[in-house]
Amino acid sequence: RAMIQCMWKKVIALLMATAASRAANLPTGQIVDSVECALDDAQHYALYLPSNYTPSRQWSVILAFDGGARGRVPVERYRQAAEKYGYIVAGSLNSRNGPWEVSMNAAKAMTADVKARFSIDPKRVYTAGMSGGARVAMKIALESRQIAGVFASSAGFPDEFIPRLPLPVFGSAGTDDFNHLEMYQLDRRMTSAHRVLYFEGGHTWLPAEFAMQAVEWMELHAMKSGLRPRDTALLDTWFATRVERIDALKDNTETLRALIHLIADFEGLEDISKFAERAARLLKQQDVRDALSEEPKNEERELQLQGELFELRDRWSNGASFAKLKERVTAVLAQSKAADDSEDRRIARRVLSNFAASSRGIRDPQYQELLEAIRPPPGR
Repeated sequence: RAMIQCMWKKVIALLMATAASRAANLPTGQIVDSVECALDDAQHYALYLPSNYTPSRQWSVILAFDGGARGRVPVERYRQAAEKYGYIVAGSLNSRNGPWEVSMNAAKAMTADVKARFSIDPKRVYTAGMSGGARVAMKIALESRQIAGVFASSAGFPDEFIPRLPLPVFGSAGTDDFNHLEMYQLDRRMTSAHRVLYFEGGHTWLPAEFAMQAVEWMELHAMKSGLRPRDTALLDTWFATRVERIDALKDNTETLRALIHLIADFEGLEDISKFAERAARLLKQQDVRDALSEEPKNEERELQLQGELFELRDRWSNGASFAKLKERVTAVLAQSKAADDSEDRRIARRVLSNFAASSRGIRDPQYQELLEAIRPPPGR
């Protein structure tokens, strides 16, 4: 048995050495659609290597997981940030929603292959995911204890919520995302370093410009924690850019939130005294106080409407009339199509999206007709 184990170790070492040599044949500065894992030819991932990649230095890496095994999508979204800040990005083409074993095997194979092929900084390995893939990214971070941070799009924890983590979390969600409420609650309840940004859109990966902000936020935290040297010029640039964004905001509540984020991120790094004073003034304004008091009410309204639709569906599945379910869904659908943007419209869109996503497997013809009315037209 000892001889067999020794031979097996030599085989693995040879395969890993082969994988490392293959890195030289992979192009830099462009997305590679599929890279085959050296130790498992059934496992593949999309890849981006910065144009100046060289094995003579160590690089940060983002290991990304999509709920539908669309590994190229996160690579596309993080590509610009990866090029600017020196990250390798790998997106699994095997990890998908379903049994944990499938995704964890995919993560294990991709992680091993990336570490064998490329010069990786072991202290700067990040995970990223969208929807079920975000739960995979978080699960890996929670179990490995070797992940520097998590980029979580449209979902958070795989199981129970954990309010405090030893690593930073950058979350994102679309305004019409059916998991928007989950990310809002994560933002409100989490006590360790985190940030959640929202963009116009549905249940999808964050836009490239948000991915840039996400990576910059992680870089800032890497400086604060000592994972990378402090760069004063870069900090000044980020600070000035953030101030410009804040000055361009028209809504007082959004401005207050952005100021709070600025203070939390740059305290001890930049002079934030006048921004703290500005935030204190905004907190005293009646319009801001009213808007903040509405947020928990909106949360409750969304949960109530969601529960109402689910209850009507359960009643119908147990023999009640379909008419009541259809009538209520139709009313919510009309609300979701209102001409003017409002919290009511966004709540309606998120609830309907959640309702449709939770209806997979129901084949009743009249129910399917109702779902077709709910689903947004292509391209929205």
